[in-house]
Amino acid sequence: MEAKNEINNIKNRNILKKIFDHIQKEKFLLIIKYNKNIQQRLNLDINYYKEFSQTYSSIEIEIIPSKNKYDKFININNKSKYYHIYFDNKKEEIKRNYLTKNDSVKKIIVVLDYQIKSFQKLFDNCKCIESIFFKKFFRNNITDMSYMFNECTSLKELKFSHFNTSNVNNMSKMFCYCSSLKELNLSNFDTYNVTNMSHMFFRCSFLNKLDVSNFDTNNVTNMKCMFYGCSSLKDLNLFKFNNNKINMNFMFSECSDDLKNIIEDKNLYDILF
Repeated sequence: MEAKNEINNIKNRNILKKIFDHIQKEKFLLIIKYNKNIQQRLNLDINYYKEFSQTYSSIEIEIIPSKNKYDKFININNKSKYYHIYFDNKKEEIKRNYLTKNDSVKKIIVVLDYQIKSFQKLFDNCKCIESIFFKKFFRNNITDMSYMFNECTSLKELKFSHFNTSNVNNMSKMFCYCSSLKELNLSNFDTYNVTNMSHMFFRCSFLNKLDVSNFDTNNVTNMKCMFYGCSSLKDLNLFKFNNNKINMNFMFSECSDDLKNIIEDKNLYDILF
């Protein structure tokens, strides 16, 4: 009986070691069961791994509200367990997703747990936001980013750090009506699995610098009105864009004449413009 228990202990220790090694290597926390006695015997601190992995598995968003705007700043389900909101980096968690005149908040920190699967309409119609910084986002379980910043009309600054989009399939209307945004760097976006980019930058009328140079559009089937109304945009690097079997109707309608120079196929003019 003792021999059998020892074999099980050895097996459990090996499994536990593999799990911890995996956590360290991949930087995310698996939901695991572990033997506390073995953990103590091997001097493995499970709390350390939880803390370490949470740093990399969570999605931390820093939001700066614009002046005199008291409205929602994020669209989340208040019944969800998978987020934490702090005003001005205060320790206490706030149980709401909107600002009031009594808040006088300069900065908001939102931490979304890795179990969140979709960013659809995350900031949809959140007109109070002036700046958004995604500080940590390594996981790739997000599949939908449609309407993510739709009608964020006060948004002037948007930065992504270590932003993983490798499993995203829908980016339609992602930045639609972001009419105050002037610069946007999406060079680190992995768009290989994206199929829908329709109205992605629709009516971004102040946008004059946009980096989509690494966009892979081989699987995209819809680019309708993608840059419609981007009247301040003078140049675009579309070197990796593939226009096979794609709905490109009105893709550059109401854009500057400068963008016509980047279209090599003149037969596409009537469709694109």
